[in-house]
Amino acid sequence: MRLLSRHVSSTVLSSILIVLLVMVSLNAVSAIIDSVDDIRGDFTFLALLAHVGITLPGTIYENIPFSGLIGCLVGLGLLASNSELVVMRAAGVSLLRIVSFVLKPVIAVIIAGALIGEYLVPYTDQLAEGRKALLQGRQDHMASAGGFWNKENNEFVHVAVILPSGELFGVSRYSFNPEGDIDTVSFAARADFQGDSWLEEEVRITRFEEQGTVTEQVGQRVWESNLSPDLLRLVMLEPASLPISDLYEYSNYLEAQGQSASRHWLAFWFKALQPLTTASLVLIAVSFVFGPLRESTMGARIFAGVVTGIVFSTSQELLGPASMVFGFSPLWSVLAPVGLCVLVGATLLRRAA
Repeated sequence: MRLLSRHVSSTVLSSILIVLLVMVSLNAVSAIIDSVDDIRGDFTFLALLAHVGITLPGTIYENIPFSGLIGCLVGLGLLASNSELVVMRAAGVSLLRIVSFVLKPVIAVIIAGALIGEYLVPYTDQLAEGRKALLQGRQDHMASAGGFWNKENNEFVHVAVILPSGELFGVSRYSFNPEGDIDTVSFAARADFQGDSWLEEEVRITRFEEQGTVTEQVGQRVWESNLSPDLLRLVMLEPASLPISDLYEYSNYLEAQGQSASRHWLAFWFKALQPLTTASLVLIAVSFVFGPLRESTMGARIFAGVVTGIVFSTSQELLGPASMVFGFSPLWSVLAPVGLCVLVGATLLRRAA
């Protein structure tokens, strides 16, 4: 039985990895084509290729559920085409036991995906975006189109680029007096976090006085601020790129401040329930092979898997924004398609048994 388990598990795992490789490659090619218009300054085509390569962990993480679905259909389809599943059933191996064989590699893929999404994707996405902004020269312009705005007391701050190491590039600060008139404008080429404050470098300061404006250049200046690299990362990164723990804490923080946290809660439930999402799609794949697709060709199985995956992802993409518009919990927008997959898969497997 151990040899049989290893054979089924290795077949399913290799199929999932092959499908994942194909899907990630297609997404990478699509990303390269879509980003060609971003080539400017030092962000050359080779830099674009490196940028897409850095973001591959995020692409892998996003495609794990869909790859689990198609990979299981392909792997079990190969076993069915060779009549191996028929022999297993004839030898007395129960359907539940075969499902357990399939789940072993799936659980390994789910765990690997969770680790990638929690620890690798936040770093690589921030590195890729910061590197791209630096090469495009956004840090050389005050208040460039990208970056991050923050208001602290009587000062507005714009940060053009932030790297995972905590370095800031292109820091513009606009200070106002109590009457609401602009008092001082400064631009620092770079700023490093020193534990409780920032050290700005290559600072250009413009002061607005009654007689006119006064400009000066200083090599370094200490900037006292409540901003920290961790807080900047939470604000600048897209919710889908943040780890689950940060999403949970930041969503609660936004609600405590009376701000809308629906986007962050939606991303939180998407990531927290991704293992369940993958398992439900795998259940659908297994039920298809032992049910309506038992005698189908490999092409028909793959087509059925693609259609199922598209319907599933489309339903989640529609329910997610709907939860923000109509005010119901984002949890249900993620959980409803998963529950439907589990119900359909369990029903088909019960009939096949």
